[in-house]
Amino acid sequence: MNVVFLTLDRFFNINDREISEDLMRKFRKEGHNVYVVVPRERRFGMLTKLEEQGGVSILGVKTLNIQKTSFIEKGISTMRIEKQYISAIKKYLKDVRFDLILYTTPPITFTGVVDYLKKKNPQAISYLLLKDIFPQNAVDIEMFGEKSLFYWYFRRKEIKLYRQSNYIGCMSPANVKFLLEHNDFICPKYVEVAPNSIELAEQRVLTDEEKFNLKTNYNLPTDKPLFIYGGNLGRPQGIDYLIKCLDTNKNRKDCHFLIIGSGTEYQKIKNWYEATAPESVSVFERLPKADYDLLVQSCDVGLIFLDHRFTIPNYPSRLLSYLEYKMPVICATDVNTDIGKIAEENGYGYWCESVKPEDFTALVDKMLASDRKAMGEKGYAYLRVNYLVDNTYKAIVSHFS
Repeated sequence: MNVVFLTLDRFFNINDREISEDLMRKFRKEGHNVYVVVPRERRFGMLTKLEEQGGVSILGVKTLNIQKTSFIEKGISTMRIEKQYISAIKKYLKDVRFDLILYTTPPITFTGVVDYLKKKNPQAISYLLLKDIFPQNAVDIEMFGEKSLFYWYFRRKEIKLYRQSNYIGCMSPANVKFLLEHNDFICPKYVEVAPNSIELAEQRVLTDEEKFNLKTNYNLPTDKPLFIYGGNLGRPQGIDYLIKCLDTNKNRKDCHFLIIGSGTEYQKIKNWYEATAPESVSVFERLPKADYDLLVQSCDVGLIFLDHRFTIPNYPSRLLSYLEYKMPVICATDVNTDIGKIAEENGYGYWCESVKPEDFTALVDKMLASDRKAMGEKGYAYLRVNYLVDNTYKAIVSHFS
């Protein structure tokens, strides 16, 4: 069948080890014709272009900057992207008849694109991969108010997107529950768990000597457990709480904390780091994926942070790399997400609410006293059963039988 995938992911190379690329490669391997529509932000200086990579057609659409930019430009970009995508699809994919229209949140402003594609392909199934519940998440962290024009505009877009979707795949059971409780017009039988997932790559396990050399190259301690946070450093991650946790544990002798990432709040962490010069903390800007994967393999515990104010159940995808490399996790989050609950119930992690730094410190102490190797094996086993790309693929295509 012909599949069109709408996303805000940059998607420069179909062979990259990323969530969207992994899923599209799976569709291609199963014999489907895959078309991906992605943004080409103005910072890259690229024009709208259709190209083929490894049997996948990628339509890059010139847009304004969407990621790592100001709130104002991000908002304008998000509102303009519908017309830009539709225009590009009309020009480059006008003769393709699609059987599956697949799209993700963010953003929720694909409503016009989905509407256009459904009218042009009335036989097609539309499937939403709900990775982000917006605009409520923005209200939770006070980016704008529930009575603001922004909320009014985006909430109507959100409702329309849900109504357009034949099926909705959610990140976790808590996501399903939240979606149905706050949108009573959605029929439960069309909502399911279809989380972010990955394709396991054949990788050589690093030797102890290689891990030692890698840590030395990054000026990291080689004689104590490494706790790593890797990913976005923005307001959703509750950076003020993260800094408090690091400050409380800044001079520990029994472990070391490694923060790697980028985002709107990165400079805040960097400023704290430079002003404090903590003995047991290292802070790096975002690394290339291959370098990051190697460094993760040399660490011992994965960290997940979310702002405690969230009422929506976020489920960060950085969990997957931790589990892939057999690392237990500590989740410091709001009380609504089930990422920590699932980790504890399946024996691969611990959870605390992201309010009191001493609660996080207690979990660090608990983790240091635990059998981390056994916990990591449990996490890897859970990954293989629940978070491989085969699972998401099967959930989607099952609706065609």
